[in-house]
Amino acid sequence: MAPKPDQPELFNPSPPPSELSDEERIACLRLIRSENVGPVTFRDLINYYGGAAKALEILPTLSRRGGSGRPIRICPKADAERELAAAARIGATPFLTVEHGYPQVLAGIEAPPPMLYVKGDLNLLKRPSIAIVGSRQSSAAGMQLTRLFASQLAEAGFVIVSGLARGIDKAAHDASLGSGTIAVVAGGIDWVYPPEHAELQARIGTEGCLVTERPPGLKPRDKDFPRRNRIIAGLVYGVVIIEAAARSGTLVTARYANELGREVFAVPGHPLDPRAEGTNRLIKQGATLVTEVSDIIEVLRPILGIEERRFDFTDREPQPTALPSPPAPEMASEDVLNAVLTALGPAPVATDAIARQTGLNVQAVQVALLELDLAGRIERQGQSLVALKATAI
Repeated sequence: MAPKPDQPELFNPSPPPSELSDEERIACLRLIRSENVGPVTFRDLINYYGGAAKALEILPTLSRRGGSGRPIRICPKADAERELAAAARIGATPFLTVEHGYPQVLAGIEAPPPMLYVKGDLNLLKRPSIAIVGSRQSSAAGMQLTRLFASQLAEAGFVIVSGLARGIDKAAHDASLGSGTIAVVAGGIDWVYPPEHAELQARIGTEGCLVTERPPGLKPRDKDFPRRNRIIAGLVYGVVIIEAAARSGTLVTARYANELGREVFAVPGHPLDPRAEGTNRLIKQGATLVTEVSDIIEVLRPILGIEERRFDFTDREPQPTALPSPPAPEMASEDVLNAVLTALGPAPVATDAIARQTGLNVQAVQVALLELDLAGRIERQGQSLVALKATAI
């Protein structure tokens, strides 16, 4: 596996979580649902302008300065109100990165989802978690091992996270439902997928916890499953892979876990079993080989600073530190925009590399990228990598 990345250093860290009013939450949702506003852009706008309402006001100006040839589409207030009302009707609670309740471990990753919808036991989000994922076409032995691992990790104090898919995911949820399980779904919380998991999904929504970044009522699209897998990896301290073919969505979760600095554990399998091809390859690439739960606990114990065999996580939720709100940065000049555009190309490049090439400070580059992003002229890959769009607006 690749070396685990350090957390990127931001010139203006996000403000600590706070309690939002209904109007502030609506403004944040409008900003999230507006055109060209992704996770990084949302964070930067909140940081720079002190809140979503002010960011919404300046959005047209920033987009125009970035080179957009038409007005940017801003989410109407009525649309945001309808979405929140639909969530309330199904018992889903919205959590933004800028307020209390958003999972702290997930908030610390590169470009976390700006808002989650959550339903069920919200306290589960405060406890350290570990993911168990694997093949939909699982073997009987794989299912048995999943149930054993899930129950023993739960006994050790972990919440079990998975993706509510067939096979290994279902077995992980079944075995940990009584002790704490989180299901991250690709569509709206009220959209059941796969259909045969309707009863399990309903129980998790009451006894466990359902999590998604998608609005209520939306059917999952193909591109939503990798995003779901990234949330799974972001919520946990480690990901356990039990059976994965060579081409498997499970390996996407493993890749995200590695990129986010999470521990990746893989159960080896018989070389002739295609369901073991992916897990065996992960082990060759540096994933931790595990055959019993103690293998996992021994790796995580020093990471969490725990000496006991059973982890007691009571009152261990990190507390945010108040930070002063810096003044909003000046908009990028035409010369700065042109210098940043010249430094960009179709291949992704890091923000600090742009700063070095152009001789600009990082803040000036980030402001220019914000304007170009809102104009639809660049693509972001995570928090620090950017590239020119093939076809700009």
